[in-house]
Amino acid sequence: MNAMQATILLEDGKRFKGKMFGAEKSVMGEIVFNTGMMGYPETMTDPSYQGQILTFTYPLIGNYGIPDEAKKEKIKGFESDKIHTTAIIVSEYSEKHSHHAAKKSLDSWMKEQKIPGITGVDTRSLTQHIRTHGAMLGKIILEKNSGKE
Repeated sequence: MNAMQATILLEDGKRFKGKMFGAEKSVMGEIVFNTGMMGYPETMTDPSYQGQILTFTYPLIGNYGIPDEAKKEKIKGFESDKIHTTAIIVSEYSEKHSHHAAKKSLDSWMKEQKIPGITGVDTRSLTQHIRTHGAMLGKIILEKNSGKE
């Protein structure tokens, strides 16, 4: 993965660096976290996360891919028919997925729905910062001239 560099900028000035996956674009939103050990498709499609940048505290995300979305009437493994998070933040994105029900990677699903992700972030430190200082707004800023030249 030859990803572009990105910065998470919190409203209090704290910064975290990482690399983009999914859609390559800058976004803003409330930074929140989820401590679940599985269920990233369910969490990302949960309407309660609308407009939020979701930090996953579990260290590896993407390892089992995304199941088939063909059955729109009741998609097993999804809370709704689209991603509601504005973006996601992960410690380590797994480029290779392996599950019998997977039809695509997390990266390709996020690109289809124009949702950015950032990986390589110390999500434990970010989560502790949010817990200590309270909910706050933030931005994921795509770094220009960082990768695809």
